[in-house]
Amino acid sequence: MNLDAFPTATFAGGCFWCLEADLLHLPGVLSATSGYTGGAVANPAYDEVCGGATGHYEAVQARFDPELVDYAALVRWFLRRIDPTNADGQFCDHGPQYRPAIFFHDAEQERQARAALAELEASGVLARPLAVALLPAAPFYAAEGYHQGYSAKNPRRYQLYRAGCGRDATLARLWGPEAANPLFGYVPRLRQGAPGEGELKRLLSPLAYRVTREEGTERAFDNAYWDEHRPGLYVDPVSGAPLFASIHKFDSGTGWPSFTRPLAPGNVVTRTDRKLLVPRTEVLAWHSGNHLGHVFEDGPREAGGLRYCMNSAALRFIPQEELERAGYGRYAGLFRGESSGV
Repeated sequence: MNLDAFPTATFAGGCFWCLEADLLHLPGVLSATSGYTGGAVANPAYDEVCGGATGHYEAVQARFDPELVDYAALVRWFLRRIDPTNADGQFCDHGPQYRPAIFFHDAEQERQARAALAELEASGVLARPLAVALLPAAPFYAAEGYHQGYSAKNPRRYQLYRAGCGRDATLARLWGPEAANPLFGYVPRLRQGAPGEGELKRLLSPLAYRVTREEGTERAFDNAYWDEHRPGLYVDPVSGAPLFASIHKFDSGTGWPSFTRPLAPGNVVTRTDRKLLVPRTEVLAWHSGNHLGHVFEDGPREAGGLRYCMNSAALRFIPQEELERAGYGRYAGLFRGESSGV
């Protein structure tokens, strides 16, 4: 997925499995890559970094949509997902590779990060002084493939490690019980919430209102996008937040538009739907709360095995050639080389 048009944020906060997983909860974060940075050794291996002699930090590099969340908000959130007073490591992990740091990519990021650190220090919330390094971004080396998306690929081992390391217990001690929410401290640019009923009925067709606000389902093979093959973006018709992209769309044979993943994982949320005899996993838009559809575990195995089965009426499709005019030109790079045939 080509995300070169989007700004980068790079943070070191202990084990990169945990920081990567936490970042992907955030609406507006498009990707998170675990890796190594800050040292002198090119293309280091995990064992080398763990040895502590490379100078590298375990870090995570994120790409984000600045229309949905700004860099300063990411920094403030990050400082509340670590122990910013521990200079020796994080949680149960100790050593130079686990030190906390913010790597800035330009002068404006440096200014915003410095301001956030000063603001936290002046607040007096923490009993000890801050120990987070503020460093210029250095070459970033993606970690080995088995580290990427570790929390999703190995959920049981990940949860055992996270609990055993005391990460969440430490966060609760530092910041209070609210820290159990991975969005604690997160302030998006595009805020959460839907307009009043009158405005919703003005924005949405009767069918779209029934689907999104009353959890309805449109008919299979009789909806706008089940056989839409053009490159483009699928957005929330209420908030405008990007939800899915044609690069992740596939023909599931079900008669509804189906995707292997959301464009930005945090832009959607899930909950258990018990309206039928068999529980299902409902998918909603984080920003508006709109019902979108359901996700099932029968998608293409090579793409993660998930099928996001969406209602066309819950989406607005913006073809590639209209992205700039519609205010989504920053996403055009996603579709370079994708066929525009029908």
